[in-house]
Amino acid sequence: MTRTFAVPAAEPSTAVAHFLARLRFETDVADVHHDLTAELPDLVVVDSRGDAAWAQGHLPGAVHLPTNLIAARAADAVPPDAHVVTYCWGPGCDGATRAALEFARLGYRVKEMRGGYEYWVREGLPVVTATGLTHRPVDDLTAPRTVASCDC
Repeated sequence: MTRTFAVPAAEPSTAVAHFLARLRFETDVADVHHDLTAELPDLVVVDSRGDAAWAQGHLPGAVHLPTNLIAARAADAVPPDAHVVTYCWGPGCDGATRAALEFARLGYRVKEMRGGYEYWVREGLPVVTATGLTHRPVDDLTAPRTVASCDC
């Protein structure tokens, strides 16, 4: 037996439930970019990082609402019927998870963007900085250079 299946895989029906659950709670950078580009009226993307991180760069159209301010300010910044997506620095940070939890506690429909700001930037997507809209070159370890998406 290989190490990959040293612990047997779940039964297919259990796997379906698991993967559906993950997709109910998480989304990825490419899907958020697609929806922001489509200008969906009920989508609100929330940057849960602090002021210095926000100033370094953030997603176009994002709302800046640090996690510790969500409970006090969400009602003023985010419509109650919005579909909320939270992000923080990257996959090694639980900030987006904590922010999503705060929004869920307030009754919002919310998902966390896997990869966070790091993968948004690494995929060459636009960011807003003090100098305006910019983007970095695509990191070929995270996104193909010759196509718009991985077609997954």
